Amino acid sequence: MSTTETVFSNHAFSMPAAGGLQVNEKTSKNNTPCNFQMPLHYPRYRKSDYESMPEWKLDCLLKQYGLPVIGDVNQKRKFAMGAFLWPSQYE
Repeated sequence: MSTTETVFSNHAFSMPAAGGLQVNEKTSKNNTPCNFQMPLHYPRYRKSDYESMPEWKLDCLLKQYGLPVIGDVNQKRKFAMGAFLWPSQYE
């Protein structure tokens, strides 16, 4: 396969010097392929939704966006609100 052919894959792409797309198989620090895919939609929860959201749902939401899932439930809520709410929604 030449470097000018387009390669479609779930792997990251990089631009070689020749100008075509090329699959970058080594995408993480330990040289293993990365399987993270950003969700298509931004979460549409309100502050009140985050405040009443059960811990398991917060964990799933944070994992879905590749964010750290650490701390107690209150720390996770605060982190999720800071990550997903606009400043005007946070008040």
